[in-house]
Order: sequence, then structure tokens, then C-alpha cells
Amino acid sequence: MAATVSVTESAANKIGALFVEKALPNQAGLRIQVQGGGCSGLSYHLSIDDDPDKFDRVFESNGVRLIVDKKSFLYTAGLILDFDTDDFNGGFVFHNPKAKATCGCGTSFSV
Repeated sequence: MAATVSVTESAANKIGALFVEKALPNQAGLRIQVQGGGCSGLSYHLSIDDDPDKFDRVFESNGVRLIVDKKSFLYTAGLILDFDTDDFNGGFVFHNPKAKATCGCGTSFSV
């Protein structure tokens, strides 16, 4: 099976609600990027995109379109994006099998 990037049902529900709230077009997707920075060296960045580049990888998971650029996919293949509703640590949670270490914020990691 080829490596993918996916979202849990909980994350898909949150993303869907945000897209509806912002009245985004049907072709809009969630872009997942990895950039240098953060306590552990690399950090995740989420944004809305409706125009993927020809080199982007595009995945469909639980009704959500996910867009990952070629470089970021090297760090995120196999990633599962979840959403935790915990009052204390609620928010998006990245389960990345490639991450060797993460920091307390949950959005910074190293490979």
C-alpha cells in the first residue's frame, strides 16, 4: 500500500465545520506543510488551499481533501491528523510515524 496522509473522523468533522463556517468552495482542501523552525527543528503548518500545484500530492480522507507539497511529504508520509476535544490540550494532533522526537506544543518535531 502506498504511503498516504489521512485524517480521523474527529479531525474531518472539525475541518468540515471550519470550511462551512468560512463558506469555502467545494474544491478547497487542507494544506499540510512542514517548515523549519519550532523547538524540535521542524513544524507543521495548516492552511486552506483550493489550487494545488502540479507537484503536490493530493489525498482524500474521510471526505476531506488534503494537499501536501513534495518536500513536506518526505516528512509526513503516513501522518494521521486527529482532533482532540480535551479542554486542556484540545486541538489538532499530529500522529507522525516519521517523527523521532516532538516538543510539548505538539506542532514541532524532528526526524
